[in-house]
Amino acid sequence: MAGVTNPAYRRLCREQAESGTACRPAGVFTCEMITARGIVERIGKTFAMMAPDPGDAVFSVQLYGTDPEVIARAVAIACGERGVKHVDLNFGCPVPKVTRRGGGGVLPWKLDRFAHILTSAVRAAAPYDVPVTIKTRIGIDDAHATMMDAGRISEESGIAGITLHARTVEQAYAGKARWEAIAQLAGAVSIPVIGNGDIWEAADALAMMEQTGCAGVSIGRGALGRPWIFRDLAQAMVSGLAQTTALPTAGEVAQMVRRHAELLVEHFGDERHGMADLRKHMAWYFKGFSLGGELRQELGVVSSLAQLDDLLSRIDGDEPFPRHELNSPRGRQGSPRAKVTMPYGWLSSRALDGAELDDDLDAQGG
Repeated sequence: MAGVTNPAYRRLCREQAESGTACRPAGVFTCEMITARGIVERIGKTFAMMAPDPGDAVFSVQLYGTDPEVIARAVAIACGERGVKHVDLNFGCPVPKVTRRGGGGVLPWKLDRFAHILTSAVRAAAPYDVPVTIKTRIGIDDAHATMMDAGRISEESGIAGITLHARTVEQAYAGKARWEAIAQLAGAVSIPVIGNGDIWEAADALAMMEQTGCAGVSIGRGALGRPWIFRDLAQAMVSGLAQTTALPTAGEVAQMVRRHAELLVEHFGDERHGMADLRKHMAWYFKGFSLGGELRQELGVVSSLAQLDDLLSRIDGDEPFPRHELNSPRGRQGSPRAKVTMPYGWLSSRALDGAELDDDLDAQGG
């Protein structure tokens, strides 16, 4: 959830997860993608982005980078100085500002660099007994698949698990996720495979696990405006039954928005920054509800807790959840990319052969 998963929203999601079951912890909540170079250069913004929710049972960080030595140093700092307990390496990002530098979803094409990064990260995390996982995609496009090589190299490198977003980089977030690819990878490797893609409701998670044999699921866009998906998912994982009868009313959603606002103000230290961050969530929270254009517009520019309270009081709290919004995509979708942006000649060889890649600090956040 690039640009969304600050500690405030992660806490709200965790609170929802823990409200639905006695299981603790109810999942692992990680930060948005940050650059390894930002950690090594000790950039304040980077450290702020990786800040944990104090209530998280597992302090998890998602790293991006293309230089094995920089990633190793970042892992050592994160684990040794910051107390990180789980490192996830992102090889799934399809954003051009990342792929044009050979990072994200296109990096596994270069088998030597990919393997070097994984072994370096695992070696750096080993003294702290911290597991390293990765996230990747099916491949760059249908003609340049990488997931099977990524799975094999992950096993050989000591990676603890692999999350597969069942789309190619070319697809980005368009079209349907191809869950059959998750099943293919899960059947080929001995390490846990976590499925990702098109999980909009708890029922989707159960269906993915049943159809693919994956060990678990990863939620991204499905959590936008739906923190209760983690409550439903926690209940489903315990009971084996997808709960669809406890959908929140408009009033209950409003209560979650108010709680989210409180956590944001606490996180940022002032209402102005907290409300500014909250605004982007409003359309996701109230998608499908009959609020009216004027109220929606005012929620989209809210600037204080007092104003928020007034706006939320105008909502018909008894309005039931719009069931037609179940399984409704949220967040980025768009169309497949006409062309994946990559360094010149990237596809001509599966090896990087020592060539240098330049990480961009602006790439963090996805």
